[in-house]
Parts: sequence; C-alpha cells; structure tokens
Amino acid sequence: MITHFQFKPLFENRDMPGWHFSFYFKKLKYTGIYHRNGEVEWTSGQPEDEFNEQLKAQIHELMLFHVYDQ
Repeated sequence: MITHFQFKPLFENRDMPGWHFSFYFKKLKYTGIYHRNGEVEWTSGQPEDEFNEQLKAQIHELMLFHVYDQ
C-alpha cells in the first residue's frame, strides 16, 4: 500500500502538464514524474518488478483523483 503520497507541478507554469510525485512503499521512499499521457518515470530506485505495474496503477488512480477530478 502506498503511504504519504505527495505531488507538485513539474513546471512553474501550471498549465504545462507533468508532476513530481513521491510516496513510501514497504518502508522505502520512491520518487518520479507523472507525465500527461499517464506514463510514470522513476527518478529514484525503481520498485521490484513484481510491484512495478501495481504501483503505476495506484499512482495513476491517485493522479486522476487529485489532478483531473478537481
């Protein structure tokens, strides 16, 4: 389960899409960039393969809720 999920705009001009995000999973901190097309780019260590797709799906859901459903 993802905890302490945070995000902020990637650019000063908030009309330009893209967001930095961070969260904790299994006591490890992960950071990345969420792109407008839903692509996740890891900027810290990438999660283990068995959790990678699951975490990307959770990030996508959180971003849809927080950014697009406002």
